[in-house]
Amino acid sequence: MTTVALLVRPPEPGTVLEPIVDADAVSADEAVDLYAAMARDVAIAVRASGAELLVNYLPADADDPTEPVEDEASLDAVRSMLAPALDDPDAPRYEVQVGSSLSARVGNTVTHLLDREGVKSAAVARPSAAMLQRRIVDSAAMKLRGSAVVLGPATDGRVSYAAFTEPIDFEDAFAQPAVETLTDRGRDAGLDVDFVETLPVAETPGGFATLVSQLRARRRADLWVPPHTAAAVEDLGLVASATATGLAVARD
Repeated sequence: MTTVALLVRPPEPGTVLEPIVDADAVSADEAVDLYAAMARDVAIAVRASGAELLVNYLPADADDPTEPVEDEASLDAVRSMLAPALDDPDAPRYEVQVGSSLSARVGNTVTHLLDREGVKSAAVARPSAAMLQRRIVDSAAMKLRGSAVVLGPATDGRVSYAAFTEPIDFEDAFAQPAVETLTDRGRDAGLDVDFVETLPVAETPGGFATLVSQLRARRRADLWVPPHTAAAVEDLGLVASATATGLAVARD
């Protein structure tokens, strides 16, 4: 069984989806609702799969992110955020993220799970990958039987999902383009690398516009969409529009 760490932070204005807010796609308050919706959908995908969900949260007021410090207020905020997606909000494990950067936090989590807890495989996902589905999590688990690193490529050279049966050198492993950097680190460690399908991630204005466009297209085609995210996008009246430089999110 794969243990999937969902890396989240308490949903507070000014701390989540900041590149999208800076691009004026949504306000800081709207970003909170959107972030919560995406986190719920990713949690649903993991819980529906054969994986174990570990909620790995970043405390809001961590003075030293390299030291694990319990923060009841942050933990309560994260539990409340995910509650609508979980039959039992206490069913997943909740642990504090440790590390001064995304690469460090992922490395600490994956290495701890593989080396200290002895899990067979460990993966990380983030709310920005709202289109993650059960079948993708399960497909990655199957591919891990033959490859020690399985990645979900994403828009802008990023990754939507990363799974491992062996640790790699995680220092700056998510440096852009992350899909290449992680692949290089896996191959440098003598490991086979495989991929699952490409998904949009809402980490950049372009990635968010791609997500919005796919949600609207899939809903129009009567295909599956992540329910909480799709509802949030519809409630906000968001659409993807062509600009001189590509897609951008506007209001319907």
